[in-house]
Amino acid sequence: MALAIASGVPPQHGLYTAIVAGIVIAISGGSKVNISGPTAAFVVVLLPIVQQFGIGGLLVSGFMAGIVLILMGIGRLGKLIEIVPYPVVIGFTAGIGVVIGTFQIKDFLGLNIDTLHGDYLDKLLLIVHALPTVNWQESLIGGLTIVTLLIWPRLRSKIPGHLIALLLGSCTAWLLSQFSLDYSVATIGSRFHYEINGLTGSGIPAVLPTFEWPWNLPGADGNPIGLNFDLIKLLLPSAITIAILGSLESLLCAVVSDGMTGKKHNPNDELIGQGIGNMIAPLFGGIPATAAIARTAANIKSGGSMPLASVVHGLFILGSILALTPLLAYIPMASMAALLLVVAWNMSEAKHFLRTIRIAPRDDVIVLILCFVLTVLFDMTIAVAVGMGLAAMLFIRRSITLTSTTKIDKNHEAFGDLSDNIAIYDINGSLFFGSAQKALKSISMVTPNLRVVILDMSEVNMLDMSAIVAMESIKENLARQHIGLIINNLQPRMVLKLRRSGIRYKPQVIQFSKTLTDGIAMANKMLK
Repeated sequence: MALAIASGVPPQHGLYTAIVAGIVIAISGGSKVNISGPTAAFVVVLLPIVQQFGIGGLLVSGFMAGIVLILMGIGRLGKLIEIVPYPVVIGFTAGIGVVIGTFQIKDFLGLNIDTLHGDYLDKLLLIVHALPTVNWQESLIGGLTIVTLLIWPRLRSKIPGHLIALLLGSCTAWLLSQFSLDYSVATIGSRFHYEINGLTGSGIPAVLPTFEWPWNLPGADGNPIGLNFDLIKLLLPSAITIAILGSLESLLCAVVSDGMTGKKHNPNDELIGQGIGNMIAPLFGGIPATAAIARTAANIKSGGSMPLASVVHGLFILGSILALTPLLAYIPMASMAALLLVVAWNMSEAKHFLRTIRIAPRDDVIVLILCFVLTVLFDMTIAVAVGMGLAAMLFIRRSITLTSTTKIDKNHEAFGDLSDNIAIYDINGSLFFGSAQKALKSISMVTPNLRVVILDMSEVNMLDMSAIVAMESIKENLARQHIGLIINNLQPRMVLKLRRSGIRYKPQVIQFSKTLTDGIAMANKMLK
């Protein structure tokens, strides 16, 4: 409920998500223990969609994200989590935590703000300017809830601290309102209202989630959003963002659960399962869902080892909607805000964030801080795109430094008396677009008496098109100077690449050897 509210939709949509998506993904996904539903990571992505396109636009984008997730699974992109650098993950998750925590200050302190609008800095200024309007009644309930959330885990009770904190906050608010008519706090019942078949009510409707095409739901203007190609184009970037974030969250959760259970998940099946769940959930009012690490860990610690646990989880929430909605209406908004403040703190990974800044190489620290700042000030889409791009460029730069070309001393004892007309170059590392020119540049500069060049490529493990073009240039340059070329111990698959490009065996021009001793023997024959 708290995550749905933070995403800008009524709380029942969060419950519908946990029921429908939780059950469907558990049955069709690639992990036996993951518990799926709404998560905090989605909040900063979903809230702008709701503000611009309404709940109808949100559910349509979630449906589209489901299609993207299925395509990712079919395309065998289940190893996606392995190519996302750690600083990028910590940077945007910490940024999301800061944004979520900031937005909860309004309800936690009971500030007199109608709506939070604009970008992050605009919303922050609204909160700062409204600080003189702090409501002590709301703050009391929020403070009591957050203190309970912080103290309860130390008691090592098996009863979840979130449940105790919400019960204590709700009961305290209700009791104080009974003793004093002047005491009043905002609750789910006072904040949210619904209308079903002409009947109106407060809080959460005690009805089962019903089927409805998402494009028939209202947009930001209150009218049905409809379905057309222009809308799809507008929502596609958001859908892709939801899909990427959902895949990262679910696969990361699956990796964590594998470590806790000792079992192995199927990443591609998990993506397909997440996609199916995110396509079906919007048809029943569910917002985008993914695997939740906290809920999954609780499931494992409680002995859950089968998808049945997630099914029971969903059915229990369904029963709560039917039986407990009158009581859920008494939950204070300040308590919900306190709950999300703790979630935001845990999500920010402050210890890992600071540790990374302290011990990581400078380049990784730059990526981390950049992702964090962009997530907070702009959005996660820009942060991840820029972070991944910068991380890729830094990786390429590091890889270039690992590739080297060394001219072997002709007096090396392993080669005996090597002729002055023969030069041996030892090439180490990957030859690709970033390193090929650097590694091969020195080979083109030859001395007047040189007649044979041996390239020892035993340590070359990659050869891309840029390197092939560079090799062609070296071959042609040496051929114009009547200098022979011997390529030594290059892996067969890379030799095949060279042959396809026209770099083939020609006597006195280019030859291939398997060992350096054979290469030197070939070079001596070329000199005769």
